[in-house]
Amino acid sequence: MKGFEFSQFIPDEEKSKFEQLLDIFMQLLPYTNGDAQEALQWMNELDKQFQLTDDNYGMGDFIQDLKDNGYLKEHSVSGEYSISSKTEQSIRQRSLEEIFNKLKKSKKGEHTTKKSGLGDEISPDIRNYQFGDKLEQIDFTESIRAAQINHGVENFSLYENDLQIQETEFKAQTSTVLMIDISHSMILYGEDRITPAKKVAMALSELITTKYPKDTLDIVVFGNDAWTVEIKDLPYLQVGPFHTNTVAGLELAMDILRRKKNANKKIFMITDGKPTCLKVGGKYYKNAFGLDRRITNRCINLAAQCKKLKIDITTFMIASDPYLQQFVTEFTETNNGKAYFATLDNLGSFIFKDFESGKRRNVY
Repeated sequence: MKGFEFSQFIPDEEKSKFEQLLDIFMQLLPYTNGDAQEALQWMNELDKQFQLTDDNYGMGDFIQDLKDNGYLKEHSVSGEYSISSKTEQSIRQRSLEEIFNKLKKSKKGEHTTKKSGLGDEISPDIRNYQFGDKLEQIDFTESIRAAQINHGVENFSLYENDLQIQETEFKAQTSTVLMIDISHSMILYGEDRITPAKKVAMALSELITTKYPKDTLDIVVFGNDAWTVEIKDLPYLQVGPFHTNTVAGLELAMDILRRKKNANKKIFMITDGKPTCLKVGGKYYKNAFGLDRRITNRCINLAAQCKKLKIDITTFMIASDPYLQQFVTEFTETNNGKAYFATLDNLGSFIFKDFESGKRRNVY
């Protein structure tokens, strides 16, 4: 009688001590805003508590290996450490693996739409020939099969009505602006909201630059004002401005997308609070006590302008305050866009699904 014998699974290759510590170091960097010095201090504290190192491999060995492998730079005068461009890219790659771990294959861009047409990826769908179809689209196996069914096997004939066309998926290039709220509320109430937002931004930037190189991605941060940051600057983002000038962020995003030639244009806005600031001339109009009609009306007007410019806005509200839902709903309906009330855990999956699907529907 046959049976099964079970034994403990021992992996063929275990991670080295350096690779294990490197994983922890890379996880810490987004929380320290890319500050290598602070991350290493945290590493030492974790080592004291959890004995990450041993007599054969100490924290000093790890720091030296970081330098030898190009992850860490040491200032020649001050002796302070900073991360290298290799580390910045590694953080983005790890964020991509963490958040977008199930990538789907999606004209010369790479995003799958619901429309069939002339594309570069074969679809399983077959249809009858129509005038204007190209010869290379003809599926001759299916066409011969159709001819045999229509006319019989013995007297083989192939007519235009027998021709079958292999569908291809139409691809679309997309220009995306990711707006990140860096107002002070992103770290208030004992909750770190800026780090998940940065991780999503880093993962999205790595996804676009590697899988969709013909797409464009611009990063806009907004607090009292709004400005653009480079992809390489994402690990170093910090909260600072007190107020949330959503209007300035939208205006800058619209200005960027107006200059893009792609037909498909998107704005992803990650925020945790209500708009509280507006710049009028050279002065700031501020009101942090509830929803100010003057500020919210300006936001609604910009949503309508984006709709006329065919710019879709998807809002990711990482806060569940009930009094904000009415404003977000009105803002979304005005743009015919989408809104997600996301938690910090599912923020990445929401953005991934929205970015990949390209569907136009409202989700509340």
